[in-house]
Amino acid sequence: MRITRVLSAALLMLGLAVAPAAADSSPSPSADGGAPTQAGTSFRTATEIDQGQTATANGSAGDYLYWSFPADAGQRPTVEAKVKLPDTHAAETWQVDVYDGLRRRQACQYGAQTRTAASGSASVELTCVLRTVRAWSEAWANDPLPGTYYIRLTVVDLATSDLGLPVDAEVRVGSKDIGGAAAVDGSLAEPLVPGIAVTSEDDEPTSAVLSGIEPDDGWSSGWWSDRWVWTAVGGVLAALAGVGGYALTRGAGRPPRVPPGA
Repeated sequence: MRITRVLSAALLMLGLAVAPAAADSSPSPSADGGAPTQAGTSFRTATEIDQGQTATANGSAGDYLYWSFPADAGQRPTVEAKVKLPDTHAAETWQVDVYDGLRRRQACQYGAQTRTAASGSASVELTCVLRTVRAWSEAWANDPLPGTYYIRLTVVDLATSDLGLPVDAEVRVGSKDIGGAAAVDGSLAEPLVPGIAVTSEDDEPTSAVLSGIEPDDGWSSGWWSDRWVWTAVGGVLAALAGVGGYALTRGAGRPPRVPPGA
C-alpha cells in the first residue's frame, strides 16, 4: 500500500509538471484579416506584420521592400516570399534578407534565399529558415536574439529594360517552437525592438516610438523553458526507481528459522 501511495503521488506531480507545457504549446490563431497591403522602403519605415499574417505589396522591379515582425526566444522563424512578375520580362534574380533588432544580417539555416526567375516566368518564390532565437548571447556572437526582425526583399540581378516594371509581392512569417532544446542560461533585459533604449524624462514625449508588435502571449521572461518540465520528470522517475529498488532488495524480514537470540 505504501508503494501504491508513493506511485500515485509521483504520477500526480508528473501531471502537474506537464500540464503547463501542454498549455503553452497550443497553436495561436492566425490574424490574416488585418494583413498589411504595403511595404516600407527602409528599416525605419518597415511595415509591421505579425507571425501568421500574409502581407502583400505592390512595387517596381528595383525597389527595396521592407517588413518587420517579432520573434521570441525558442522560436525558429521561417520567412516565405513570393514575387509575381510581369507577363514579359528577362531573366532576373530576387533575394530575401533577414536582419535582427541590431540590424545584423542573419544567415539562413536552409531554404532558397536567392532564386533566378527565367525569362517570361510568372513568379519566383523564396524561403529563409533562420536559426533558433536565443534568450541571451555573448557580445561577440551573431546569434539571433529576441526582438524585432526585418525582412528586405529586392531584385539583385535585373536587365536595364525591366527596371521599374510593376511587381506584386507576398510575404508570410511563421515559426516553430523549439523550446528547451535551445534554452540558455540568462536573458536580455529588454527585447531588441526600436525605441527600447529611449526613456522619457519628466514625462516629456520622445521622438522615438516603441515597436507596436510583439508575440501574442508577450515577450518571454527568459527563465522559463520546458527544461524545467523534463527536470521534474527526471526527478520523479529517479524517485520511482529508488522506491522500486528498495522494495525489491529489502527482503521479507528476519528468516523464520533463525533463533531469537542469534
